[in-house]
Amino acid sequence: MLDKLLTIVNIVRDNKGLPTLPEIKPENDLRTDLGFDSLDLAELTVRIEKETGVDVFADSFVLTVGDILGKVSK
Repeated sequence: MLDKLLTIVNIVRDNKGLPTLPEIKPENDLRTDLGFDSLDLAELTVRIEKETGVDVFADSFVLTVGDILGKVSK
């Protein structure tokens, strides 16, 4: 799942004009490490939900890649 999430993160970063990342780690913070703002997080949510059927922001905030992984692996 981490590889699929890396692909989704890189699509969002590319749409923002940021370079793609060779890897991401569960401890990466979405805002500070990956440079996401609220619009990026909204796009990320839509893409993850489309791929997995899970709305990762439905019941609480997610701050890190690990938070997302935890929700989609339930």
